[in-house]
Amino acid sequence: MACSSTTKSELDPCPICLNPVEQVAYLDRCFHVFCYSCISYWSRLVMGKQLLSSFKCPLCKTENFSIIHGYTGYSFQQDYVNKHNKQSYLSDTHQFRLKFYNTCSRMKNGLFNVQQYWKCHRYLRKNIWLKAWLRREIQALSQEAEVDIVMHHIHGMVESFIKSKEKEGRKCTPEQNCNAFRHLLLDAGRPFLQGQTEQFVNELEQFLASGLNIEAYDEACMKHFTMSSSCETKENDNEVGSLSSVDPYFLLMIEDSNDAE
Repeated sequence: MACSSTTKSELDPCPICLNPVEQVAYLDRCFHVFCYSCISYWSRLVMGKQLLSSFKCPLCKTENFSIIHGYTGYSFQQDYVNKHNKQSYLSDTHQFRLKFYNTCSRMKNGLFNVQQYWKCHRYLRKNIWLKAWLRREIQALSQEAEVDIVMHHIHGMVESFIKSKEKEGRKCTPEQNCNAFRHLLLDAGRPFLQGQTEQFVNELEQFLASGLNIEAYDEACMKHFTMSSSCETKENDNEVGSLSSVDPYFLLMIEDSNDAE
């Protein structure tokens, strides 16, 4: 059953129409609740023909950038006031991470020993950089700025897994723990990341296995990517005598990574 239908009777009346809330919608900064049609109309009315990036909540006057609606417990929709506004939140690092995801499936090996991570039970150690890393990765993959709902959902799954293993002890094999973790995170991430979910979980394992902070992990990824790119370029050059058969998007990746150094 959809979230909007189950909570409708429990919510206060919509502050705009004063009727029971229809199609529950939240503002992304203050989280005040309105009918989706009411707050959408309000935002258009307030904005007029101005190309603003935000509008004030009619209740608390907090500046908000988007309207969140259609939340089912697994997914949601997000309407930005200015559709181009979300791009301003995304840095060059976000863009590199997105490109990295788009090509990392071609790389034969990961950076870090994930098997050792599970074998030595290092998954029980708290990672203080995980929330920030998750937020950055989800922003890059979704091309959305406001991803805290998704970030907290996935981070909660990781925390839940760790707590269950602390209580359970070391009954399961490393392979069983790894498979259970992956299935849990794949199910948690798929409604939001869709076709990118498996690569995201692969990267999450790599980040956790690394034990590095975000900056050091990014540096390792850049070096690994540059080396892998150079090797693939040489292989293609030997096979066809030129780079004409290489995916132009992949060539752009090599060029961008070289410029970054």
